[in-house]
Amino acid sequence: MRRLIYFLIFALALALSGCATTSDLKTVQSDLNQKMEEKLAAMDEEISAMKKTVAAMDAMRKGQANTAADLTELRDSLNQLRGQVEALKNELATNTRKQEQALDNLMLKVNFIENFLEIGGKSTSNANDDKNKAADAAKTPVQDKDRAYSSAYQTFKEGNYAKARAEFQAFLAEYPKSEYSDNAQFWIGECYFFEKKYEQAILEYEKVVKNYPGGSRVAYALLKQGLSFFNLGDKTSSRLLLQQVIKDYPNTNQARIARAKLQEIK
Repeated sequence: MRRLIYFLIFALALALSGCATTSDLKTVQSDLNQKMEEKLAAMDEEISAMKKTVAAMDAMRKGQANTAADLTELRDSLNQLRGQVEALKNELATNTRKQEQALDNLMLKVNFIENFLEIGGKSTSNANDDKNKAADAAKTPVQDKDRAYSSAYQTFKEGNYAKARAEFQAFLAEYPKSEYSDNAQFWIGECYFFEKKYEQAILEYEKVVKNYPGGSRVAYALLKQGLSFFNLGDKTSSRLLLQQVIKDYPNTNQARIARAKLQEIK
């Protein structure tokens, strides 16, 4: 650019000095036109290159924007997958807890049937005692005492709790100190329990503990007192009685039932 200016000054100087001929001026003008065309062509090339550079930069920015959007979408998808995994884990844990609780409740019901109703499989010594007593009654002349107890117990198994309770009470009035007395007193409490008269049941179970402390029904009576208090909503009394069963009668079916119920109370 600077050379062009110098050339123009030189040409002007020649023209002013009158030393240049027409031919010289034409030559200078032709050279000037050629140089200007060359300069314009060079500028066009620079402009074209700059346009290409700008276009490339725009494309790069757009590509970066698309890449950022893709990364954002991937992060969102990953977070969604993580949420789904956590939900599945929670659902699995919940189902596992429900299954364990259902099994515990089932075992509790089975133990109740075996130990308290004495129907189906009988594994306790008390159930065996009742069987042996019935067998002995069949071998020997049936006494009034045996017949009265067997009749009351049969009524209880049939689910007629009001009548069974009255029969057991009559039995105790007639035979207060027989070998069946602690069982009869316990069944009176059971009659109230299955009638959902839990307060009366608690009082009758207490008679088993107080009147027959050496009998085989004490652990059952304490356990059923704890369950009765639980059904009444008194969890504190229920917990104390269940803990007493576990402490005084460990490694028994009654203790296992008490532990299961304590888990439910907690």
